[in-house]
Amino acid sequence: MRTVDPVKHQAQRQRIVNAAAALFAAKGFERTTTADICKAVAMSAGNLFHYFPNKRAIFLAVFDGDREEKAERLARARSAEDPWEALLETVDLLAEAAVQPLVPQLVMEAMVQAYRDAELEALLSRDNAAEHAAVSALLTRAAATGRIDPGLDPDDTATWVLALIASLYTSAATDPSFHPAEQLPTLHLILHRFLRARADRPAD
Repeated sequence: MRTVDPVKHQAQRQRIVNAAAALFAAKGFERTTTADICKAVAMSAGNLFHYFPNKRAIFLAVFDGDREEKAERLARARSAEDPWEALLETVDLLAEAAVQPLVPQLVMEAMVQAYRDAELEALLSRDNAAEHAAVSALLTRAAATGRIDPGLDPDDTATWVLALIASLYTSAATDPSFHPAEQLPTLHLILHRFLRARADRPAD
């Protein structure tokens, strides 16, 4: 039996995922065929299925790459000394992928496919819940230390913060003239004025 080199195996899997991601972003999941992916990586279908059992598994792998790293960064943010600065860093963390050319289209495609795929929907829901919990926890700490308006409900406010971040992805996917990297300073300004309005107001 031939011994599989785990490093080479993982590198080949990643090459397949990268090529498939470009196709999924350009054509969508349904219109991308296994043959398209095989052609992109110069590989036979039999060889492709050595790495992934089907096209759906490749699609899921596209969204599974940085989950552990993101979870670690969210955990570090939640325990940071300054919750306001950590909140802004978390916003940047969650928004950073929006500037990558393929990601906004992939996110939109994932939203469409989640209606048809319970496993994908559960995966995205877990990610969203983890992000919401981290943002809400930071808002709670920031309010307790007087860094933001204490009258804001942290869970409701976290929902709106994440909605603003999500708009970077949807706008980039639907409007070619929208450039997320250029909009990040405006997003920070909106958050500052929304969250710190009463905290920055001089006492009467």
